[in-house]
Amino acid sequence: MDKKNALRAGALAAGTTLMMLLMSSPALALTRDDGDDPGQGLSVIETLGLFVLAPTVLFAVIAGLVMVLDRSTDRRPKVKAKAKA
Repeated sequence: MDKKNALRAGALAAGTTLMMLLMSSPALALTRDDGDDPGQGLSVIETLGLFVLAPTVLFAVIAGLVMVLDRSTDRRPKVKAKAKA
């Protein structure tokens, strides 16, 4: 019964993906709208810096601040007391 459900889920996912790809026409992206004023394009270095380097640095800064400013004193895992019989 699991194979049948997996096959059904896979078919549904594939069908949904196919319909989404067919409904979104990339040719419409080439048509300029009124008031559309795109800026300069980004270079490869600028793109990597903006979408890879900046989030990585931001994550590292936030993680570092959390570790430095953590004031909890209980660092050891709690040991369960043995039940007396």
